[in-house]
Amino acid sequence: MIAAIKPAGTKTRGLLAYLYGRGTHDEHFDPHIVAAFAMLAMPDPGRDENATLTELGHYLDEPVRLRNSEFGKPVTDHVWHCPVRAAPEDRYLSDAEWGEIAQRIVAAASIAPEGDDLACRWIAVRHADDHIHILATTVREDGRRPKLHDSGIRVGDECREIEKDYGLRRLKKGDGTGTRRPTQAEMHKAERLGWEQPAQQWLEDRIRAAIPHVTDAEELLAYLEADGVLLKVKRGPSGDPLGYAAGRPGDLNGKHEQIFHPGGRIAPDLSLPKLKARLETSTPVEHPTARRNRPTTPWHQATEALDTLHSQLTGTDTGTGDEGADARAQGHIAALGELMEATAQKAPADLHAELQAASKAFVRAQRSQIRTEDRAADSVRIAARDIVNTATGPDGSALAALVAAMVWAAILAGRWHEAKNHAHQADAARQALHHLQAAANQALAPTLAELDNRQPKEQARRTLASDVRAAVPDHAERILTDTSWPALATVLADAEARGHQPHQLLKEAAVQRELDTARQPARVLITRIQHTSRNPVRNRLAAAARQRTTTGAGPASGTMPAPQPAILSTTPGRSNRPRR
Repeated sequence: MIAAIKPAGTKTRGLLAYLYGRGTHDEHFDPHIVAAFAMLAMPDPGRDENATLTELGHYLDEPVRLRNSEFGKPVTDHVWHCPVRAAPEDRYLSDAEWGEIAQRIVAAASIAPEGDDLACRWIAVRHADDHIHILATTVREDGRRPKLHDSGIRVGDECREIEKDYGLRRLKKGDGTGTRRPTQAEMHKAERLGWEQPAQQWLEDRIRAAIPHVTDAEELLAYLEADGVLLKVKRGPSGDPLGYAAGRPGDLNGKHEQIFHPGGRIAPDLSLPKLKARLETSTPVEHPTARRNRPTTPWHQATEALDTLHSQLTGTDTGTGDEGADARAQGHIAALGELMEATAQKAPADLHAELQAASKAFVRAQRSQIRTEDRAADSVRIAARDIVNTATGPDGSALAALVAAMVWAAILAGRWHEAKNHAHQADAARQALHHLQAAANQALAPTLAELDNRQPKEQARRTLASDVRAAVPDHAERILTDTSWPALATVLADAEARGHQPHQLLKEAAVQRELDTARQPARVLITRIQHTSRNPVRNRLAAAARQRTTTGAGPASGTMPAPQPAILSTTPGRSNRPRR
């Protein structure tokens, strides 16, 4: 059940005309009062043909007129309007039940507390099966104004209790981090103008799409203006931006003036101070020898950056349970959403729809009541920027590895939110996961086909199966009976040819992505091992020589490093021979 308190109005008679009218699409039928304040002495215009809306409005406004006659400053924002709607799957509610619900809502909102004979005047009108409208005038019988601060929170809590008491669909309790829902007027306006989205949702999508492309607030504002967003920027004496409001071209008010929405009202995490904190990342100075180990493409870089996120959300990077760790975890989840957006923008056309849907679904998971430490996730955020600024798209295996890593990241984000009792955020992560899994299957399909076409011979597969049993004994049978096992065998054979040990690769992959919840463990291992084994094993003597050259350390002049012994296989079923 949803109770949506509207902004305060000024005309009681005008709202009554809507409630008792036919509706904008002739959707209203049999309007009538189902509940009202105790002293209502006026007949119901929906049941008495001699009753008029003007008389009813005049009666409801009587305390307002009395107050205005006694005080110099008149009250004009006195019309309180709250539609209360049941879910489509809820059972039919009788007039008596709707009346009881209305009384509980006005009591929770402090419009008419239970037992208060001097409360505000109000009525509840029903003109459809699934909802009512509560109208109140916010001047009490004693001339005082009701205390409506945080009334939306109290009404929401009461709706959760009503759902339990009446056996209705149970919604999740709000936490104050959601975005404002578009009003019916905004949705009708978008439909009239031929827009797919109301202005506020259009602006939110534009701002989120711009974030991976920019590095500071000025770049963001310039990018948005170039993208067709209208801006009003508040600047300080130094010229630095302090705040902004955004508008969609063509979104005009009744006076034909452009409507602007402050960033923090478009979404709680899109205010300028919060955007500045997200955009200001630190780029560490790179040691010359580190460039040789750096991932070869932004797609590989992003996959490796997610390893940091995985360790943060599983508590292996820092201790869990303290405020700092929670802030860092929330920071990584926020950056994960930016990486999803960047990947969707640069992904091939056949994956764009699912990745874009995942990005939009994940937005609510990016913010919670926990403070966000954005600098903790610099590596993920920088990887997102590198992806949108790269000129070339990913190869199939690189994209499949990144999407698979995002699948696991979304699972961990959902678990983290569930552990913190963040119901809305956990639900958002689950919705995003559904789309990510679909994209992961599509991304991996060409790679699986190519690997299946060149799988190792039977003897080699049996040897690799021994590696699987030795490295991950608890999951070996599920892996070897997975339909993707032949493709995984090909990946392991390729890695061995580049000097890697299949046994070690399997153990590392199983640690980084637990397999208990994986429906197809072999498929999960394919993308992970392809990523970690993509480069040949480095020559150890050459690496040692480079290290001595760079650091000035090493053996005394004229001496040679001790030769390294060949690595022998210790896997059962495999002969002891150097791996080549």
